[in-house]
Amino acid sequence: MAEYDRGAYARSQTIGHADAQAVDEGLRAYMLRVYNYMALGIAGTALVTLALMNSPQLMVSIATGPMVWVLFAGILGLGFFAPRLIMTGSAVLAHGAYWLYAALWGVLITPMVYSFFQVGAGNLVFRALAITATTFAATSFYGYITKKDMSAFGTFFTMATIGLLIAIVVNAIFFQSTMMSLVTSCLVVLLFSAITAWETQEIKQSYYAGDDAGTTGRKAIFGAFMLYGSFITLFIHILNIMGIMRE
Repeated sequence: MAEYDRGAYARSQTIGHADAQAVDEGLRAYMLRVYNYMALGIAGTALVTLALMNSPQLMVSIATGPMVWVLFAGILGLGFFAPRLIMTGSAVLAHGAYWLYAALWGVLITPMVYSFFQVGAGNLVFRALAITATTFAATSFYGYITKKDMSAFGTFFTMATIGLLIAIVVNAIFFQSTMMSLVTSCLVVLLFSAITAWETQEIKQSYYAGDDAGTTGRKAIFGAFMLYGSFITLFIHILNIMGIMRE
């Protein structure tokens, strides 16, 4: 949840009225680029998941062995180093970091998704995906159009995410409580719905009409990286809630 330079968009608005329309068009094109990258990342994750679902033994080894923690650590590590890898590196490195992130998520969630199809509840996966898409679209749209400055929430969102992450890991290792899993998933959905709106505003504020093509491209990839992470987190926990309620 790294923050952008919030002055970039403000600087782009200091130009004359004659260029204002061009700035607006550039912003719309930039945001569309961000959403397109995010959608392609989700599609890539889905392809990885579908491919791995044809290898049940591999999924069992991922779900029950140390590999799950290696994948989890890799995802956290990429999330932490993403600003440096994407914004200060080359375009190739930026793309590599993003697509690796999407692939790792695909590997990590495959056992969970497969388990629903195993018990004849595959429809819940598609329902969870639809609910996630609707929630994401609504909150991201709010973040795009709102005039309220949400920058002050950044620190709170970071601390709340860390707290919930610790609670989830502790429950997975020690307590393995279904009720605690349900409560944390509900809190995660609420938190990341708000984070999606905040991230969208940050991405919008990062736009600067004077950026060169390389900088704009890296910003778009980083924006997609942020939104993708929120989308996949929402999906996992919405699916978890639906699975627990079904049981």
